[in-house]
Amino acid sequence: MIFNRPSRSRAKRNANPNAQMPFVSHLAELRHRIIVSLVAVAVAAVVAFALFQPILNVLTGPYCDIRPPGECTFLQTDPLEGFAIRITVSTYAGIALAMPVLLFQFWRFITPALSSNEKRYAVPFVVAGVILFLLGAALAFWTVPKALEFLVAIGGGSFEQRFTGSAYISFLTKMMVGAGIGFEFPIVLIFLQIAHILHPHQLARVRRYAIVGIVTLVAVLTPSGDPFSLMILSVPMYLFFESSIVIGRFLRK
Repeated sequence: MIFNRPSRSRAKRNANPNAQMPFVSHLAELRHRIIVSLVAVAVAAVVAFALFQPILNVLTGPYCDIRPPGECTFLQTDPLEGFAIRITVSTYAGIALAMPVLLFQFWRFITPALSSNEKRYAVPFVVAGVILFLLGAALAFWTVPKALEFLVAIGGGSFEQRFTGSAYISFLTKMMVGAGIGFEFPIVLIFLQIAHILHPHQLARVRRYAIVGIVTLVAVLTPSGDPFSLMILSVPMYLFFESSIVIGRFLRK
């Protein structure tokens, strides 16, 4: 087994892109990419921490829609809850802001396994990944008022609908992050086709099973369980599935 420092391994790989990296060098490369990603998330989280109030004002929009006018406040039962919510919001916002860096680091880590022709998809991969993540999060945010109305209605009129901040933020972030990650699904399928792991014909043959799988995945990712969110998020994901087949056939030509 060859023990090389990361700088030497990267230098050798740049000199000879087709050379195989030893296992230790793979681990060193993975460590480097993880450190860069964590630093990017930390810096973005600090920025989000400073902009906490404007971010929170946006996130509380769906909650204010189901509350009487002028009563858009949360119930706090823990003295540390406000600080915990600020940390949570800053962390998730930091991940969202650092998403271009995270996707780029992921692409750079898998680049040695691709040919020189396939490596040119780096910029489209990062741009499409960011757009799809934001699109999924935005759609989930848009469906939250309907989800809350469904949950309030199904609970009956015996409950006063006033949530704690931690419970609401947890519910909202799970919806948005889950949908954002789910919308990266077509990027994964296209990458597997670029790497010749999957073929468009294989995806076309499992189309019927994909519909069931997508609906099941959305049901798991969305904690509300309401039919409106299920439909709004499932339909685009299925369209993305079909688009990945078309794009895969185009890339092979």
